[in-house]
Amino acid sequence: MSPTLTPITVPDIGDFADVPVIEILVAEGDTVAAEDPLVTLESDKATMDVPSPVAGTVRALHVSLEDRVSQGALLLELEPADASEAGDAPPAEAGAVASAETAPGRAGGHAQAAAGANLQAELQDAAPEHSQHEDAPPERTGHETAAPASAAHGGGTNSVAGSQTSADAAPLYASPSARRLARELGVDIRALAGSGRLGRITAEDVRDAQHAPADAASAAATGSGAVGLPGLAPWPTVDFGKYGPVERVPRSRIQRISAPNMARNWVMIPHVTQHDEADITELEAWRQTLNAEQRDVKYTMLSFLVAAVVATLKAFPDFNASLDGDELVRKGYYNIGFAADTPNGLVVPVIRDADAKRLSEIATELSTLSGRAREGKLGPADITGSTFTISSLGGIGGGYFTPIINAPDVAILGVSRAVTKPVWDGAAFGPRLTVPLSLSYDHRVIDGAAAARFIVHLGTVLSDLRRVLL
Repeated sequence: MSPTLTPITVPDIGDFADVPVIEILVAEGDTVAAEDPLVTLESDKATMDVPSPVAGTVRALHVSLEDRVSQGALLLELEPADASEAGDAPPAEAGAVASAETAPGRAGGHAQAAAGANLQAELQDAAPEHSQHEDAPPERTGHETAAPASAAHGGGTNSVAGSQTSADAAPLYASPSARRLARELGVDIRALAGSGRLGRITAEDVRDAQHAPADAASAAATGSGAVGLPGLAPWPTVDFGKYGPVERVPRSRIQRISAPNMARNWVMIPHVTQHDEADITELEAWRQTLNAEQRDVKYTMLSFLVAAVVATLKAFPDFNASLDGDELVRKGYYNIGFAADTPNGLVVPVIRDADAKRLSEIATELSTLSGRAREGKLGPADITGSTFTISSLGGIGGGYFTPIINAPDVAILGVSRAVTKPVWDGAAFGPRLTVPLSLSYDHRVIDGAAAARFIVHLGTVLSDLRRVLL
């Protein structure tokens, strides 16, 4: 009797579709343990490992590098070590996203995370190359073309979107080591001409491209220039080493993922930034009182900012919107993204339906999401769907700054470190705690008068937040 195989499919990965397969961490015949990563997917906001639901042996791969897949697509078939485990994991839910690296754009260009970048590189080094010679193009085996029309069990359709290379591009022939090096150096491997046998792209091709002038196809991805702007001079090519010692440090995976998005947002959105400050003297005193009265919830200034932003967005709905062609899509939900500091940089979790949460719930969720961010355990659902973002640098210092809007949002709030300064009250100067605010907005949607009213209203809310929360 033939063994029962467990189909491993793409799990729920949030609002993403047609995401590329950037790592295949197993080969047919490999033995894996439960929770071992099998395949790595990469969207424009996250890098996600699909783990094995059970221990067993890989019997069939149904995807190859650079395939594009969506939720439900068949990745591979696994023979469980204990055949009875096969029925324990439903095919559509067999895999679960183990971890996600969050891309910056969600904090207006100020949130960058590199969690797991070194681990991902080590995993790719260890990944088998399916016995392909370094200088030979890969053979087009059955699992490199398309997924079967039906799953091995259950008869459902598990199509692989774009499992061939995209229709408007030729197949990409590159060794796994060349692909890894290209990602480390930020080189667009699709723009390269291979020097290997039958045009295969080698690691040396990638190194040569790193020192070549950036062209329009790869400039945004590498952060070395602008795309689609005629008349610009080419990016300068400099031999930095001739002036003194240098060290080349590869950008993190998330930096490379987010670079094109940040460049696009900065170039295509007409940014204007409105600066102001808010008096939070009474708010800070109230915060300290709340924390002194109980130990169950830790109230940070950010929790008050989230509540104040929601109240202000309700008064100014155009700021909780997105531009879609000639229409403005006003959203009836309030999902607030916030920058969370981690050992690997800033990531931006999202508090969903913040308008329906009490202040204590917001504070608790901030703490929970921040902890998961530091541990690198945020999933796709934790980092998508924001309608407005707060990029707070208050714990670090500095004054005003210009946060970059994260498309398709139309505004983002930057918050800097609060300072105590003398303020004239009409009769005398008194010490007041004020916080600098920087509101960047899309001038195609929001004019200066509306932005000024928004930030003034926000300052008023922060000065008397207890009245708003009643």
